[in-house]
Amino acid sequence: MKKYRKTVALAAMAVLVAGMIPLMSGCRSGVNGEVYVYSYGDYFDPMLAEDFEEETGIRVIIDTYDTAEEMYTVLENNATTYDCICTSDYMIQRMIANDMLAELNMDNIPQIGNIGEVYMKKSESFDPGNRYSVPYQAGIAGILYNKKMTEGDEIDSWDDLWNKKYKDQIVMPDSVRDAFMIGLMKNGYSVNSTDEAEIKKAADDLIAQKPLVYKYANDSARDLLANGSAALGVVWNGEYIYTKDLNEDVDFVIPKEGSEFFIDSWVVPKEAVNKENAEKWINFLCKAEVAAQNFDYLYYTTPNEAALDLIDDEYLKEKAVFPDDETIDRCESLVTLDAKTTELYSDYWKKVKAE
Repeated sequence: MKKYRKTVALAAMAVLVAGMIPLMSGCRSGVNGEVYVYSYGDYFDPMLAEDFEEETGIRVIIDTYDTAEEMYTVLENNATTYDCICTSDYMIQRMIANDMLAELNMDNIPQIGNIGEVYMKKSESFDPGNRYSVPYQAGIAGILYNKKMTEGDEIDSWDDLWNKKYKDQIVMPDSVRDAFMIGLMKNGYSVNSTDEAEIKKAADDLIAQKPLVYKYANDSARDLLANGSAALGVVWNGEYIYTKDLNEDVDFVIPKEGSEFFIDSWVVPKEAVNKENAEKWINFLCKAEVAAQNFDYLYYTTPNEAALDLIDDEYLKEKAVFPDDETIDRCESLVTLDAKTTELYSDYWKKVKAE
């Protein structure tokens, strides 16, 4: 039987409540201190915060953000506010380079042994030696499409998002790096290209595509596919099961040219006040049963191999949710670009949006 994920609104409210309850009822938790957690919104089962409090006596205070760039600015200006942060691979690379993270004491995180070796190795691309981060969730961008609306057409390439047949039925990401990932990969370029000619070509293609685009959207893209407002949209693979539960006509494909692969991980800021409690929180989330519960809430690819024995076979067989090694190998992760190249992307993105 399919498990239905809560709506974003209800989940966000639950997260808020999970963070507030300890403040209003000090008698039930907080005997062993507290941990201030900063994460993408709606990114773990809200019940886990209460479970952790009951198990450890550590009070969990949760705050959320929308983008990694927003998180970085907040941390840069208030270095001691948070103890534990969940963020993305390329941003972790930037934070390490700017000496903003504390080296983790792995003796406090014995459950890290549950994380698959392939994800630990992938993490070394942004955290050499796995000194500062612990993998939490992984995923790949792809095309979510409505089989009825695409009338049986084979959807297997980024080029399909330029098909005039789907005018006003295409949803594209409203994000500079994610949008340019598509334009670059479509042409056989690296998602981390620093070549202005390649970046310009991607921008020209995105500009040419604009008349076909119904909407630029991020979190709402899945809902536009679920309710039939659009025929094709770019989403992360973790959104596939959620959307299919709402609309059985949707399917998901990782384009043949490759795609963007991400690892989101937990880190501890260098100036964290409650570092040991943060490591206990990370260790808790690495437990097999906790990771399995989280999967049933998120449906993203879990790097936790020990959790796989606790996840329903129907999900394990879904290549969209658990891509094989060949698929992962043809995908790239974003890296932090130098200031000049970052400005190039920003300038060309402005041109795309202005046309």
